[in-house]
Amino acid sequence: MSTRKRPHPPVCALRDDDRPLCDGEEGVVLVALDGTEKRLCPAHAAALWLTDPTFRFSAKTRPHAIAAVMGQAFGGRGTR
Repeated sequence: MSTRKRPHPPVCALRDDDRPLCDGEEGVVLVALDGTEKRLCPAHAAALWLTDPTFRFSAKTRPHAIAAVMGQAFGGRGTR
């Protein structure tokens, strides 16, 4: 048995404990026109992507995470 601790998963950059929109852990990386990255949960990524379509998905974002964003954005389940 390993005694090495697992690192905590990254948390959504827009997480706010007072707002239930956040799914918690990040899984989506959106890139702005200037190249800055935002690591977000699917719910926040959908909200940001819909309000500012200049953001694009990074290659770091896995296909299932993009599907989750589309599900959030367009009312689908967002799962595989």
